[in-house]
Amino acid sequence: MEFRSVTKKYGANTVVDDLNLAIPAGKITVFVGPSGCGKTTSLRMINRMVTHTEGEILVNGRPNTDSSPFELRRKIGYVLQQAGLMPHKTIVDNIATVPVLNGTPRRTARANALDLMTKVGLDQSLAKRYPAQLSGGQAQRVGVARALASEAEIILMDEPFSAVDPVVRNDLQQEILRLQNELHRTIVFVTHDIDEAVQLGDQIAVFATGGRLAQFGTPEEILREPADDFVASFVGRDRGMRRLTFADASEVKISPLNSLETPWQNWRLNVRDGRPAGWLIDGRTIPGGSLFVEGGTLRDALDSVLSSPSGWGVAVDREGRAIGLLNSDDVLAATERERHRRYGVSS
Repeated sequence: MEFRSVTKKYGANTVVDDLNLAIPAGKITVFVGPSGCGKTTSLRMINRMVTHTEGEILVNGRPNTDSSPFELRRKIGYVLQQAGLMPHKTIVDNIATVPVLNGTPRRTARANALDLMTKVGLDQSLAKRYPAQLSGGQAQRVGVARALASEAEIILMDEPFSAVDPVVRNDLQQEILRLQNELHRTIVFVTHDIDEAVQLGDQIAVFATGGRLAQFGTPEEILREPADDFVASFVGRDRGMRRLTFADASEVKISPLNSLETPWQNWRLNVRDGRPAGWLIDGRTIPGGSLFVEGGTLRDALDSVLSSPSGWGVAVDREGRAIGLLNSDDVLAATERERHRRYGVSS
């Protein structure tokens, strides 16, 4: 997709100002920015939910005005806040809606919808329920399945996870990354959360107030070299921490579980059925901090030691079994080496 000198005005008010942007195929491009910056308007101009005032938008190399809005939308998946499900239809029929409209036999569309439910992490026992009977996270998964059911190469996602709690939101983000790794769709994702943008985006477009594109690049590029004061302010003062998301923690030593040495206190990791279950101290059990999953990033490692009551991070494997401990000095030394590599400076 490509925006060529696209402007959107409502009367004298310019919502999107001369947008030039090429969106790579098979990647996740995130539109991020404060409220009222034109990011959602830009997204909705792609499928002509909003009509642009000036310029041209190309979809698969052709102007998106070459076909009717209805034909265009049937070829583009769309996931929005609150899922936008039809309340009078069952879950399986919500997912099968677009294929049926495109001529797929209803029985085939429903069978495919059941397969998609499994793909997005929904139990097929929910198929005959109605949207009002689902949790917020389940409803959003249905929305993603419905977008995938169209078999569209392009999927638009308008702040789809903003209405769910942080734990569910993280699960849904991981689900999107897993699906994208398998399906390689072209996804345009709108959010106001820079952490979500960094987590999901192959490319990030930062929009400024007034509908101006302030910067477009990879998450690491934007965190390392903000284009102007607005981007630097929006990304936040802790962008150095966010940049650690792109540095692996392979150099950090994972010490054996029995190597804990804290001479000033007698901490002991409580392990139940192979999984960490808090820290024991003076006869009490204190909840542990964030876990470091083997193969994670330096940001994960740093968070694990800083959030731990003992000062030691707990490393686990992909199944959540405790495999060792992280020493805070080792983690800090690794972040210092990463700084040297990135900037070529010495202490």
